[in-house]
Amino acid sequence: MNSELKDLGIESINPGASTGSEFLGTKGDETASYSPIDGSLIAKVTNATLDDYEYIVAKAGEAYKKWRIIPAPKRGLVVHQIGEALRANKEKLGYLVSLEMGKIYEEGLGEVQEMIDICEFAVGQSRLLNGATMHSERPFHRMYDQYHPIGIVGIITSFNFPVAVWGWNAMLAAIAGDVVIWKPSSKTPLCALAVHKIIAETLRANNVPEGVFNMIVAKSSVLGDNFAADKRITLLSVTGSTAVGRRVATIVGKRLGKTILELGGNNAVVISKHADLDMTLQSVVFGAVGTCGQRCTSTRRLIIHESVYETVKERLVSAYKSISDRIGDPLEKDTLVGPLVDGTAVKNFLHAITEVQKQGGKLAFGGTSLKGDKYPNGNYVLPAVVEAENHYEMVQEETFAPIVYLIKYKTIEEAIALNNNVPQGLSSCIFTENLVEAETFLSETGSDCGIANVNLGTSGAEIGGAFGGEKDTGGGRESGSDAWKAYMRRQTNTINFSGQTALAQGITFDF
Repeated sequence: MNSELKDLGIESINPGASTGSEFLGTKGDETASYSPIDGSLIAKVTNATLDDYEYIVAKAGEAYKKWRIIPAPKRGLVVHQIGEALRANKEKLGYLVSLEMGKIYEEGLGEVQEMIDICEFAVGQSRLLNGATMHSERPFHRMYDQYHPIGIVGIITSFNFPVAVWGWNAMLAAIAGDVVIWKPSSKTPLCALAVHKIIAETLRANNVPEGVFNMIVAKSSVLGDNFAADKRITLLSVTGSTAVGRRVATIVGKRLGKTILELGGNNAVVISKHADLDMTLQSVVFGAVGTCGQRCTSTRRLIIHESVYETVKERLVSAYKSISDRIGDPLEKDTLVGPLVDGTAVKNFLHAITEVQKQGGKLAFGGTSLKGDKYPNGNYVLPAVVEAENHYEMVQEETFAPIVYLIKYKTIEEAIALNNNVPQGLSSCIFTENLVEAETFLSETGSDCGIANVNLGTSGAEIGGAFGGEKDTGGGRESGSDAWKAYMRRQTNTINFSGQTALAQGITFDF
């Protein structure tokens, strides 16, 4: 066990559940966490049982009654201190993110910075949980909206952002007065454990009730559909595939519960003949190969004007060749692309390459797995550039791997239609110096995605904006803007100080 992991409180075998600052003596099966870098065992986590879950839910229910009456600005002070605790451990937690997930160290640090940023955002938001005042149609009446906590929020996160997405949800839920139960990905349980180790002292120092911040590592056979079906979980936030989102939405919908769904993406970059190609290519390459193509906002499709298509293809292939020697151990300084998360991801990558060629695609670069001493464990691939058409079955699907499809267009209207003509609707952008094209892309006739940028790539989003997308992406919003409202219940209030009964719409009802 290296010093970074020891400093984070990671041991060879770790408990798989916490109620905040206390850790349960879980006795379920062990989950072994292996690094995708070289397949080495990092540590093990003892899974929670259904009894552990019941204990946590009960504890959360008790904590909610206490936490919700603490003034929101004071809850915000706790969140501020959580952010400072994360800041003090940024390098160590960033290292663990890279070690357990496989993204390069710079991206691991960036993910922890996202957590720090959302804490800062939430602190300010804790004083701005504002409702609106409306004018009543009745004299001497006052109407207004206000927002209250909703209860227990369940958070299911994915392997690709093992800590940041929890931060987006948990910090907003906390300032709203909710309590959270976090079920992390089974591929990255140590990252979740480390977060709770980091925040434990902050929670103790502020006398935060046990049960406000909960974490549970459990197999889906123990905590799966039953988590979604549990009426005690008022809101369930899920980051994952569209298939998982559909299943969760069906189960939660049956009990009329609430969901925040952040699901698949099939993100396109429109490259206009008016684009600054130097800026475009730099952004596109990061969007396509960053995190080895395992971001929900990764660039999947390049929709390129026919007049610059060959130039873009040539320059893109050249750029890919230049980064080929910088694929490898994500903890090494010069590495730009680390491994895929596991062997299944590699198989999906190779399958997509084979299938899209059967459907008519032409492989322009890459598309192979990498072998040799530099690439242990078989999780490394050479990012692919494929010439394709938008209607191909593989192009319509999201492959969570570094494959980018090149597609031609003639007019801006055609480009927008191609951008929109996939089931998903998360992130999109256009590179152009033409004002009309830019405004058209952002208009009601433009991109149908939840995120639409101009001269900025699909991958990476600031904390201040709401994050999420439409269609098969699920419609949920997390992080900034007014996403905090999803974690609260809205109430309309009317106060009559007229001394008389007055019905709305001028109705009289005398008796």
